[in-house]
Amino acid sequence: MGANPTSILVTGGAGYIGSVAVERLLRRGERVVVLDNLSRGYADAVPAGAVFIQGDIADRDLLRTLFREHAIQAVVHFAALALVGESVAAPELYYRNNVIGSLTLIEEARAAGLERFVFSSTCAVYGDRNPVPLTEMAATGPINPYGETKLAVERALEWLRRAHGFTYFALRYFNVCGATAERGERHEPETHLIPHVLMAAAGESDAVPVLGDDYPTPDGTCIRDYIHVEDLAEAHILALDAPPEASGPYNVATGRGYSVREVIGAARRITGRPIREKICPRRPGDPPHLVADPKKIQETLGWRPQHDLDSVLRSAWAFKLRQAARQIPK
Repeated sequence: MGANPTSILVTGGAGYIGSVAVERLLRRGERVVVLDNLSRGYADAVPAGAVFIQGDIADRDLLRTLFREHAIQAVVHFAALALVGESVAAPELYYRNNVIGSLTLIEEARAAGLERFVFSSTCAVYGDRNPVPLTEMAATGPINPYGETKLAVERALEWLRRAHGFTYFALRYFNVCGATAERGERHEPETHLIPHVLMAAAGESDAVPVLGDDYPTPDGTCIRDYIHVEDLAEAHILALDAPPEASGPYNVATGRGYSVREVIGAARRITGRPIREKICPRRPGDPPHLVADPKKIQETLGWRPQHDLDSVLRSAWAFKLRQAARQIPK
């Protein structure tokens, strides 16, 4: 794909995961166009070498111009609202952006003749009524609007595949974390565990908010499958190269779960800093246990995670220390 004059469109490429994927695509010689409205991303996160267009996925006129002028051959769609608690409080925002916006993008991609669409989905499509580790055959049953909106787009893509042979890959992420040399988590507000843990380690906060310690897990805190952002970016590269018959949903995860307290303990060891905990109420919409079986993506796309929890924490801590040294805004 790298030798041809066409481009890959990355929506949400000014965000955490999207910018790392752009970095990887550029490294392998792709021409990349980033579309981002900067509601949750940062223009300075877009890697040099990519074409950056500030705009929205729901803007049909902009999409038509973009597909025509940049000879887009494939779409990697990250752009979405992705806060579970916010989705429970304001579901209408999530349906408008994540569903209506995504369907607009898909329609314009098809009208432009594109036949490959890589979709940023989520483990939240599964809900909390399945045995773990989760396989792609597990029943879907989201317990928050965020998961519902992602599942709605997945279903639309599957019907398009059946009706028109549209090739799609829905990558169901678990807890994405870690950093590259230049890019790491920069959310406002910050809701992810590992940045909060490292903020406490750096003395930027008094304690890590532990959102519930009464879940039915061994230590009472939620268990999650943590995946390094570089490993996730590699999954998108493989999806772009995979044969059309491999279309469908894929778990992108390590298959190993850690509780909130286990993550905090590992961070104490790696940073050498004391990290206090503050027990807070549960967050609405949080299932107690989300760990995946990554067998399908390993066997079908040849993907293997290269990082473990220690590697995630080391890279994220190093990024945080670089931020402090360079005085990059958080």
